[in-house]
Amino acid sequence: MSGTGLFNSFVMAGYECASQRRCDGRRLDMQECTGHARWAEQDYQQLAALGIRSARDGLRWHLIERQPYRYDWSSVVPMIDAARRQDVQVIWDLCHYGYPDDLDIWRPLFVERFARFAAAFARLLVERGIDVPLISPINEISFWSWAGGDVAYFNPCARHRGLELKHQLVRASIAAIEAIREVAPAARFIQGDPLINVLPPSKRADDVDAAEAYRQSQFEAWDLLTGRRWPGLGGREEYLDIIGANFYPQNQWYHHGSKIPFGDPHFRPLAGMLRELHQRYQRPILLSETGAEDCDRVPWLRYIAEQLQLAQERGVTIEGLCWYPFLDYPGWDNDRYCPSGVFGYADNRGSRAPFHPLYSELQAVAARFAGQP
Repeated sequence: MSGTGLFNSFVMAGYECASQRRCDGRRLDMQECTGHARWAEQDYQQLAALGIRSARDGLRWHLIERQPYRYDWSSVVPMIDAARRQDVQVIWDLCHYGYPDDLDIWRPLFVERFARFAAAFARLLVERGIDVPLISPINEISFWSWAGGDVAYFNPCARHRGLELKHQLVRASIAAIEAIREVAPAARFIQGDPLINVLPPSKRADDVDAAEAYRQSQFEAWDLLTGRRWPGLGGREEYLDIIGANFYPQNQWYHHGSKIPFGDPHFRPLAGMLRELHQRYQRPILLSETGAEDCDRVPWLRYIAEQLQLAQERGVTIEGLCWYPFLDYPGWDNDRYCPSGVFGYADNRGSRAPFHPLYSELQAVAARFAGQP
């Protein structure tokens, strides 16, 4: 089933905007590292030749609110204006893992500050003529809860507190939605989380049950937002608007074991995963992140396009496909060069060379789905 026309193009560009603190204290800033913060106009301008008119991008909350309730929009206003000049519709991530240093994420004040920040940004968009803001309140609640709350991969660098963090992020997302709707009642919301598949390492009943329990955990954040679980958090069905499904080659593994490689007979087809998601929630779905590195990029994109078409034929409402990250970037852990983008690093004038095989394939995919924005 084709999309509902919510987005201006089926194929989207996803600009990496992670801004978390690593547990060694270093603040990451992917918009700065990739040069996108400086060269957003040129980056958006390159989308027209690909038939792309929609993109994912984000705010750096830690730069905007250096003092409580005082907002410096200078890091994002040039991006908003550049997108309007280039006729690019943007889905804005309000919080992509990063938050101001003075905030304690575990305290109620985090929720209140985030809601105020969200409302202020919505007001900024409305003042600039954007009456239907497209907002991703908190990116990947489930992944962040695991990375920041269970294994101390990045902020808040906790262990064995993943469920507690997930509840807090859900509270913050709900508060932000309510605050934004006060300012922009027509706003739409994308709730993105990874799609995963976890298989048991053996046929023993306890292994089977543990693997399935882990697999089912991918739905927890969405269930909390809808109030299907822990309704005391305030969840209601209306808080799950558009589902963002993030899917990469590494999203399948054996429980407590190795990855299931793409192409393996046990690698679960994406179309079936999307159908399960659609049947569970009956919401439109955006494949909000997908991508691969180096020579795997083109075959992966071909696979994704085929699977999305198959899912549509099975009645799943698919709103779009976002290639992410759209620009090559330095790795979070060690600054290694990650050749995952359609475009590489910028030169000192903001010019970027395309990775031609992926560029051409993305053009073909955009043309293939052009009739179903």
